[in-house]
Amino acid sequence: MRQLSRIIALYIALQMTATAAGIVKVDVIKNPYSGARNVAELSINPDYIHAAGLERLIREWGGELIRPIQDIRLSDEQEKQYGSWNRMALANSNFAEVVREGLQDNLLTVGLEANCNDLLGMLAGLKYDADGNARRVGLVFIDAHGDFNVPETTLSGMLGGMPVAVAAGHALHNLRQTAGLNEPLPMNHIVWGGVRDLDPLEADRFREHKAQQFSVRDIRELSAKFVEEMNNLSARVDVIYVHIDMDVLDPAEVGGHPLTVPDGPTSADLAEAMTLIFRNPKTVALGIASTPAGPLDANNSSRQAALNLIEGAINGVKAR
Repeated sequence: MRQLSRIIALYIALQMTATAAGIVKVDVIKNPYSGARNVAELSINPDYIHAAGLERLIREWGGELIRPIQDIRLSDEQEKQYGSWNRMALANSNFAEVVREGLQDNLLTVGLEANCNDLLGMLAGLKYDADGNARRVGLVFIDAHGDFNVPETTLSGMLGGMPVAVAAGHALHNLRQTAGLNEPLPMNHIVWGGVRDLDPLEADRFREHKAQQFSVRDIRELSAKFVEEMNNLSARVDVIYVHIDMDVLDPAEVGGHPLTVPDGPTSADLAEAMTLIFRNPKTVALGIASTPAGPLDANNSSRQAALNLIEGAINGVKAR
């Protein structure tokens, strides 16, 4: 009987070990600072996704939070600063610090971000590992738009149309450095996905800089081109950050987004792509930006789409 008890105890221990080994470590960080002018400084988008019961859902998907979901705010000293762009950059420097504090092996970092300007903080946070060693960071930027304008080419003047160019060191260097990204990303460390609406001079910049990209069709089909772009990027970098602006999706799922573009993938399509991308151990972080929230998401379709993408990433990590 005693021997049987020991066998049962060993079996339970082995099962617990196997279960623990299959759990995905997740760190979720909300950055509500958008840098947009003439609107509220703090976006409700990150809180809107969180309010879906994100902690519970992550557990159901096979994840486990390494700490309570973090919420970025300016320090008392930073609160004295002015300028919406500058304050957004300061918030991104705080974002970078919080990302870096959570870094550990086999971790999925998820950023719930006001808009695409917040990619600077995630990139800065991933730039250095837990021991302070610099890493080569790759960016997969999935958006209906290129966000590759500079002040000389933009038609709208929106900072939200420039963050990839800023991250690449093509403009607004003080903003990038204030956010903590001291070294810009080389162009061959950036891949765009789903882009189908470029300003004329922005399209010229895409051609001039030989922008690497995969199409909406590549996403839907998980095509050889899609796999090739991801494999080539992985070979050039140490870690990869996947950033998604929700306007990349089929407008039917993000009807409240002001910048939708026809012929986007569904969230189910893109979630499958996330599962494939995050099977690669170098893919360590996901950012969800510009999710229509509250009254803009009358049927909760945008929030559900965002949740589908997070689940897809977790499924990818589980499949490693």
